[in-house]
Order: sequence, then C-alpha cells, then structure tokens
Amino acid sequence: MLRAMQRVLIFGATSAIASEAALIYARQHCRLHLVGRNAEKLRALAERCAGAETTSEAADFSNLEANAALVQRALATLGGADTVLIAHGDLGDQLASERSFAEADRIFRVNYSSVVSLLIPLANHLETARAGRLGVITSVAGDRGRPRNYSYGAAKGALNIYLQGLRTRLHPAGVSVTTLKLGPVDTPMTRDHGKHALFGKAPRVAESIVRALESRVAEAYVPSFWRAIMPVVKNTPESLFQRLPFLSGR
Repeated sequence: MLRAMQRVLIFGATSAIASEAALIYARQHCRLHLVGRNAEKLRALAERCAGAETTSEAADFSNLEANAALVQRALATLGGADTVLIAHGDLGDQLASERSFAEADRIFRVNYSSVVSLLIPLANHLETARAGRLGVITSVAGDRGRPRNYSYGAAKGALNIYLQGLRTRLHPAGVSVTTLKLGPVDTPMTRDHGKHALFGKAPRVAESIVRALESRVAEAYVPSFWRAIMPVVKNTPESLFQRLPFLSGR
C-alpha cells in the first residue's frame, strides 16, 4: 500500500507507461509533480489525476545545461521528494545511427546523458535528505548488443552501469535506486514494431514499476519473465549468437 501524500516526482510523465504510473499514485492521493516535453499532454494527464494534488512543468530534457535547475524547481515545488521516476527515452533510428554520428549522438543524449544530468542533482538531494526511492527506466536492450538496436542498447547499457554505482553510493544514506529493465511494451514508441506475445501492456507494466519502487528492489525486469530470458541472451556464445536470426537479425 502506498503512503497517502507521498511526494512523487516523474520525469517523462507523458509517456504511456509513466502516465499509467502517475494514475496509480494519484489514486493513492500522493502529491505529484509531472515533468514532460508537451505542455498540452501534461495538462491532460493532470486532469486525469483528479483527486490528487498535482503540479507540472514542460521541459526539454535534451537541454542538458538546464536540467539541474529543472530538478531544483521540481523539488522546491514538492518540498522534496519521496519517490522519483525517470521514464523518458527514445529508440531512435538504428540504421541512421550507423551512418550518421549526429543520430548516434542524439540517441545517447536522450537515453544516457540527459538521464545522468537529472540523476546528479537528484542523487545529491536524496543523499542529503537520507531518504527516498529513485527509479529509472532502462531496457533489456542494454543487456546485450544486437544489430537491430545496438545504439539504443549501448546507451541503456551504460545507464545500467551508472545506476549500479549510484545504488551502492546511496545505500548508506538509506536511498534505494531501482533499475527498471523493460522488455518491449505496446506503446506509441513501438508503433512501427510487429507485436508478439512478449510485448507488455502499459497499465500492467506501470503496476510492476510502482511495486518495484515501493519494494526498493535493486533491479526489476518488467514484465518479470524477462528475468528468465535475458541470461540466455546474455550468455549465448557470440559464434552461436551470430548464427541465430531471432537474436542477431535486424
């Protein structure tokens, strides 16, 4: 059970998954501060969170130099934070990233650099407060490079390593850091992908995310069946991996 009036800060709040998480917190009468790129979508989400005290701010996370001030404004609005969820990201164009450094750099900027630019001021605040839960959505794509998405996967893999170090750093302060490794989810971000039985649904995925944050687990595969699948993917010898089209294909 979530604690009423818990202060919840969500970055990337208008994504399909983060929106569902916001609704879960709103139903528990938490105080919400929602941050995302689209002001109109933020207003619509705040209306859906009726019954909870909700504030919001529109921001472009790719403006890295502005993110520390963005975090400070969010914390000031809430008077601190009990739970923080960073949920933004973008698959990018893998083929374009193989031919253009600009696209590869954009993928890294969105999925790694912008997240770290938020994490640094957030971690410093929570460490000083000596309390809090911090969750970051990454991806199973970060567990092994595959031809279909290795630029995106490399950014998420780097983020996974960063979060491992941050988790150990913040542990003495009583701050939990949860790495949320998501498999593919049926959302607008994957609208051009063929769907199959392993695709998660946003409402169920959001429930798992909130449960993992409240339980303070270090690492959660979402949906949970990816915890059994990914060791096979990670540990398959490369000589065999390259001969299996379902793993090595585009």
